[in-house]
Amino acid sequence: MTRRLQVILLVVFGLVWFSNLEYRKLVNPDEGRYAEIPREMVASGDWTTPRLNDIKYFEKPALQYWATATAYTLFGEHQWTARLWSALTGFLGVLMVFFTGRRLFGATAGWYAALVLGSSLLWVLIGHVNTLDMGVSFFLSAAVCAFLLAQHDAADARARTRWMLTAWAALALALLSKGLIGLVLPGAALVLYIVIERDWRLAGRLRLVAGTALLLALTLPWFVSVSLANPEFFHFFFIHEHFERFLTREHGRYQPPYYFIPVLLAGMLPWTITLIDALARAWKRDPQRRFQAQRFLLLWAAVVFVFFSASSSKLVSYILPMFPALALLTGVRLTQLRKRALAWQTLPAALAGIALLALLPGIERFASREVPAELFRDYAVWLIAAGVLEIAGVATCAWLASRGRSASALALLAAVGLVFAQLVLSGHESLSRANSAYHIAQKIKPELKPGMPFYSVNTYDQSLQFYLQRSTTMVVYKDELGFGIEQEPGKFIPDFPLFEKTWNAEREALALMSPDAYEMFRAKGLPMRLVARDTRRIIVARRLVANP
Repeated sequence: MTRRLQVILLVVFGLVWFSNLEYRKLVNPDEGRYAEIPREMVASGDWTTPRLNDIKYFEKPALQYWATATAYTLFGEHQWTARLWSALTGFLGVLMVFFTGRRLFGATAGWYAALVLGSSLLWVLIGHVNTLDMGVSFFLSAAVCAFLLAQHDAADARARTRWMLTAWAALALALLSKGLIGLVLPGAALVLYIVIERDWRLAGRLRLVAGTALLLALTLPWFVSVSLANPEFFHFFFIHEHFERFLTREHGRYQPPYYFIPVLLAGMLPWTITLIDALARAWKRDPQRRFQAQRFLLLWAAVVFVFFSASSSKLVSYILPMFPALALLTGVRLTQLRKRALAWQTLPAALAGIALLALLPGIERFASREVPAELFRDYAVWLIAAGVLEIAGVATCAWLASRGRSASALALLAAVGLVFAQLVLSGHESLSRANSAYHIAQKIKPELKPGMPFYSVNTYDQSLQFYLQRSTTMVVYKDELGFGIEQEPGKFIPDFPLFEKTWNAEREALALMSPDAYEMFRAKGLPMRLVARDTRRIIVARRLVANP
């Protein structure tokens, strides 16, 4: 492939990858939460203590908040700037896999690995959603890739030092992205590899002293400063958010141990069959190499999978850090497949499109009071397009592969996978009237005056504050804000009688309520005027009382 063609493909990939960041409204809860915290950093000027709805929020470190706050400062507060960090780290992850695969396994393997990662369903989806998982996945994978490059047989002493320090820096940024998993997971994979391979000398090639010093230099300043400003931070962040979260079901995210098996199989589409083939062969030793890179990649993926499968708290995106390693292993296997094998491994990906189309006739069954059936019918149009594209595209790829045009077939399959995921994602905007506060926020703005009290009564909408560019006073409802409320109880109204007393004393005020709370207060005769409502939210205003 010529350099010019590589540049053209990179530009096209970038355009498709970043194309719809602004199109979709921010979805609750994660996107609203991780858009609002950096907005409050910019508004307050305090980049040390993270706050959500003006309440201390210590569940995660600050790196992504800083990155998003910087994007706000440079480009303004938009949906695309809120998602930019996830999209950028996801895009860079694809380039990183290309570079690493090329150096370790050859140019063709690097190219195929990039195709795999850049079109894998889960990687594309999480790369366009404002959560912390893409950022930490990128830095963990960057640490793994730099480690592999440092241990590569062709690396000299200078290159080994350079790449190992890069790995330590990436670990520091992973730690600042999502906490101690930035050290625990790579450490477990490394220990396993050393024990299994009996490569005891590997510990001496890690540049432990210089690497540890670099990691501490990058991470300690914030951890120390936030702890000095907030003495309660240390116990909550390190004990509650790591050990208690892993060992208990407190956050209501318990799933069975096999939960991530279907997530992995679906998340690697359209490369699932080749992945299984690659995993079956990855453990084979390469007698010509001292360091077994494929074995380490397999161990790394296994550690991530087993760790989160054992956790009592599970979300789909938790296993994302294993995807770059899986892409590298799949890329290597793709270079070894003959045309017939490639054709039959490609064709089953069409089943995803067939299954999607089969589900659509009954899509209304997913409807509820909060998400009406007509929204799902609008979404179905996008899903039909995605399903048809998947079936037609995969069939064409299989035909090309059977003709011996492997490179063209794989490039087309990657394009189909990427566009399929983007259609599914963009179509989700059809549900935004139920899943985002954007639309109701536009109705509130004419009523909202500077300094006007605004209450969240027995509910909390994660994206409302971002779209209104202000916080609200919590009433009764705590949930994830509970710890911060304990530290600043004066910002919280603990019961309904106190809220009613406060509300009646106001001359002007707004309140967000659930439909049930609204009916309760209406039955009590609380003075309020309906401003806006949707399937999830009701906004009321305090009736103005004329002066006698």
